[in-house]
Amino acid sequence: MRLTLDANILVRAAIRPNGPAWAVFEFAIRTENRLVLSQAILDEVRRVLGYDRIRKHAGITPEQIDRFLNLLEKVSEMTAPIQIVAVCRDPDDDAVIATAVEGRSEVLCTLDRHFYDPTVIAYCTTHSIRIVSDVEVLREFRDPTED
Repeated sequence: MRLTLDANILVRAAIRPNGPAWAVFEFAIRTENRLVLSQAILDEVRRVLGYDRIRKHAGITPEQIDRFLNLLEKVSEMTAPIQIVAVCRDPDDDAVIATAVEGRSEVLCTLDRHFYDPTVIAYCTTHSIRIVSDVEVLREFRDPTED
């Protein structure tokens, strides 16, 4: 399965290594799956993790942020969307959708409510992309033998 994880999922994975976002990240990098990201998503993760309040709350250093971003780049299939179609209210969200489209992702995992707008869902459906939350990914795809 090909998955694109939105920056909000990746940020949660970085600051809560025992949470559902981290479990989705681990699921996405299994050998039978492919994590599809772009520089735009990595830039958004760096920006959010760089906020003082986030760094203090999570207790992460700039060096740890760099290591996490290097890990993301290493385990991902990086794509550079050529065309970004304005579908969402937020241009950053359009870059995430373009990443999923260009990377031929089957699933776009996000907690951002803008992605659940009917127009966005319809656009993604035309590209065979389902929009789901981290908990939905785990519920739907988790191996029942892992319990």
